Amino acid sequence: MNHLFLKMYAKAYDFVYGEQGQDLVEYALLITLVALASITGVNSVASAINTVFTNISNTLS
Repeated sequence: MNHLFLKMYAKAYDFVYGEQGQDLVEYALLITLVALASITGVNSVASAINTVFTNISNTLS
């Protein structure tokens, strides 16, 4: 049982103090930045498309 605890402690220590965690955080931040940029871009495109269809609708009326 003590051996299992030491294995779990070693894995937890490596997770907290290891360098792999830093890479994971950096990738998460990068993905978040890309997602925010994509959402902003999609909102701009949606607004432009809405304006075009509104103009077409007004012209046909």
